[in-house]
Amino acid sequence: MADAYRGVFGAIPYAFRATKSLTMRAYAALGALAAGFVAVVVTLALVVWMGETVSAQGGTFLFSRSLFVVAGLGAVGPLLAPILFVARRHRRGDRVAPTYDRWMGIAGFLFLLSLYLGLIISAPEGLRDPSSSVVIGALYALPQLAGFVPPVGAALAIFATHFRLRGGSDDAALDDGAVDAEQSADAGEPTDADGSP
Repeated sequence: MADAYRGVFGAIPYAFRATKSLTMRAYAALGALAAGFVAVVVTLALVVWMGETVSAQGGTFLFSRSLFVVAGLGAVGPLLAPILFVARRHRRGDRVAPTYDRWMGIAGFLFLLSLYLGLIISAPEGLRDPSSSVVIGALYALPQLAGFVPPVGAALAIFATHFRLRGGSDDAALDDGAVDAEQSADAGEPTDADGSP
């Protein structure tokens, strides 16, 4: 199975097959599609934008193009991060918390939601759909630059989840303690109430 893991494109089906979490499997499929969609949209938009500004000199236009590419990569990277983290941990056999895969899937879905919220907040006036929803109205009332806040916060949550749950957790330690206590009982060793011999 490890032989099928070839770079980013191989990691996506590998993570889907290796994980037992339905949440992570659902995110591996949806997150990969979303990352591909964002990459295609950013690439096409950049080509159109370059065609429209081809006669312009460097400076602000060149900086804007670079910023556009960075923003696109800033969306694709966190979309793929949970999938890549899960694939890597299964390939290497890293010790993680029992709920690692599920929480990485949840963090991925949270990032997808944050992208949607960011798009609503930063939508230009001409593209805003008049809505009677209080929530949508409140999001429209925020400054457009605030549209960066939900994706950045959700991306940080993905990495925080990874660092929090890697190397095992209290749950994993409790599971190991229970296994040790059970093995001691099988061996006939006396154990205290807390499971220590």
